[in-house]
Amino acid sequence: MEKKEEDDTPLRGIFCLKRRQDMKRFEETEDCFILDFDPFDSFDVKKLTFTDDHHEGDKDLAIIHETGQVACRDYPHPRHLCLNFPFGSTPNPSHCDLCYCYVCDKPAPCAEWTISTSHCNAYDSTSWNLCRTK
Repeated sequence: MEKKEEDDTPLRGIFCLKRRQDMKRFEETEDCFILDFDPFDSFDVKKLTFTDDHHEGDKDLAIIHETGQVACRDYPHPRHLCLNFPFGSTPNPSHCDLCYCYVCDKPAPCAEWTISTSHCNAYDSTSWNLCRTK
């Protein structure tokens, strides 16, 4: 019996991947697969929910590396632009080690941080900008 050339290549199914997590496994075993997502889309960690309990936390997720610098977190910045203590959603007197007073241009807390004019409440506005020029 004569064998056809088509019989020499077995037919294989093509997989459609729905989740990024499946890519590694299929790359190792399959020659061809279809992605039902954009592999170049960035992954937004802020959309995830975390528990504060480190003993019972999510064992499937660990952030082990971060790239790039963020100006309002990693470099000196005025208190109202602090990413560690967002202005308006955390108490204004709170500050990180890199915060400085918007009025005095001194490291937070300045001498008037919580007394008299409360420099901890300063932000880029006409009234506070007038205080800066004195």
